[in-house]
Amino acid sequence: MKRSHTTEIRVRYAETDAMGVLHHAGYLIYFEIGRTEALREDGGSYADVEKAGRFLVVVEANVKYRTPARYDELLTLTTTVDRVTPAKLEHTYELRRGETLVATGRTVLACVDSGGKVHRVSEALPSLADLM
Repeated sequence: MKRSHTTEIRVRYAETDAMGVLHHAGYLIYFEIGRTEALREDGGSYADVEKAGRFLVVVEANVKYRTPARYDELLTLTTTVDRVTPAKLEHTYELRRGETLVATGRTVLACVDSGGKVHRVSEALPSLADLM
């Protein structure tokens, strides 16, 4: 079973280049917003994960750019928890402007402690245990 969450994001001026186009690095920031809000919707927060001594670190990231996003456009990001393994959490993303697909992406996060030792995802995010 997969779990999805939708977030609206407006492209801010500071995120664009001289042509008013969203900078390529901005997409990964948007993906982080999607992950954070999805966790919040599930009743948790990343701040709580860190307080418990666990960290979700990005070990892989991919973006496929389809069409430019521009300053002041309202975008809809769908973030899906695609796969949960004992130590990793995989998300996929679809960023749209209306019906137009702007970008897709994927990230893989590992669950670690402050020393970098790998831990079970279920320790940090018990709400995702049903997806394992």
